[in-house]
Amino acid sequence: MLLKHYFLEKIAHSSYILAGKQTCAVIDPRRDIDHYINEARDLGVTITHILETHLHADFISGHMDLAAKTGAKIYAPKSGNCKFEHIPVSEGDTINIEDMRLDVLETPGHTPEHVVYVVTDRSRGESPIGAFVGDVLFVGDVGRPDLFPDIASELAGKLFDSLHDKLLKFPDYCEVYPAHGAGSLCGRSMGAKWTSTIGYERRHNSSLQIKEKKEFVRTLTSNMPPAPDHFSRCSDINRRGPALVSQLPALEELRPIDFFNRMQDPGSLVLDVRNYAAFAGFHISESWHLDLKGNFPTFTGWVMPADRDILLVADSFQEAVTARLWAHRVGVDRVTGYLNGGMVAWANDGYQIDHVHLISTENLYKRISNSAYPLLLVDVRMPLEFSDTHIKGAINIPAPELRFRYKELHQDKPVYLICSTGNRSSLAASILKQHGFKEVYNVAGGMTGYSAAGHVKQCNVCINTHGPRLTNISL
Repeated sequence: MLLKHYFLEKIAHSSYILAGKQTCAVIDPRRDIDHYINEARDLGVTITHILETHLHADFISGHMDLAAKTGAKIYAPKSGNCKFEHIPVSEGDTINIEDMRLDVLETPGHTPEHVVYVVTDRSRGESPIGAFVGDVLFVGDVGRPDLFPDIASELAGKLFDSLHDKLLKFPDYCEVYPAHGAGSLCGRSMGAKWTSTIGYERRHNSSLQIKEKKEFVRTLTSNMPPAPDHFSRCSDINRRGPALVSQLPALEELRPIDFFNRMQDPGSLVLDVRNYAAFAGFHISESWHLDLKGNFPTFTGWVMPADRDILLVADSFQEAVTARLWAHRVGVDRVTGYLNGGMVAWANDGYQIDHVHLISTENLYKRISNSAYPLLLVDVRMPLEFSDTHIKGAINIPAPELRFRYKELHQDKPVYLICSTGNRSSLAASILKQHGFKEVYNVAGGMTGYSAAGHVKQCNVCINTHGPRLTNISL
């Protein structure tokens, strides 16, 4: 038995190859699947099994592409009612791969249809060596049950049963192979370590220390931030079977005049993926801004309409290709064009541009200290970040919520936007500019710079770079 682990940054997704001497399985694959094929080739094995623990919410799975390229069979939870060709599995089913046996456990809680694959290496013994636990159990955390708000309490109760009546019955040495790690939105306090054991989690996982089911349900359904928009969309796409990547629209390099003409289609929008300083300097009017080097996929899935053609502004064609790949990973498939030559070519051809005011943290402090200079300061971080520390007088509206809460702000007043560094506030600025706000300021350096200058205490949530993105969603 050979286990290979793959970790995808930004969405903190873990997938695995479980290999024997001649064949292997891929567990919870991501959408771009060539690295699994290359790895199998290097190992001298054939991919014969594709195992899905559940219908993933935060990314599009690669099961359809992998099956199309390899001919491997897809195994998925029977209760998921998947619409693509697959082998449905449920409690008590067994999958054999050479000397390895995988026993299926139904473990609802994070999602209704969740299963766990418990692997036994029979070449060494009859005791389980590990479990592919999907999103039921993490290092230091458990799956959030509130992705289905109408049945959140019911799922939390089932999660408690799945953990205590099934997973915690395994020996302490049984290894835990989760589908996500620190940085994922599928839990609340995941550790940065990729794997663990049942014994270690039994002793040190705070959620597993809650022995009363009622208290467990209350804890897992209270004070949870809203799930991003793409969570329900991705789950449904994964159930139906995602379109093959090879069938998605190509990325066209467009001259400014062609880019401009494509913009006139009401089914198109512009997404600028440069850094916030470049976007502030000059950008195409009414474009969205998401920094490619930040938490691009999470916010792309969260705020970008999946039913529009997306035209990209980037520093290079390769960056546009990378942005398109990340968009595909979260189910935003209609990325169709790239501005050839970037904003310099756009300006040189005489097209209209817009800008966002940048202000330093020191100048913001001076303006706040001057009572004769009233200002509207909007902190666009998550509520837990805001509650940890914020500037007196700021109002808290998370950046994605400004898409519909912009009406709470007055367009005739200057609006100052702040986040942890300047990236989310740039997204917020792009949203306000789309809705007619003229005087919009982005605080460069955000709360990180403001606290470094000594004006507020350091935000413990913002600086927790290996912490969960439910509380620390930084672009």
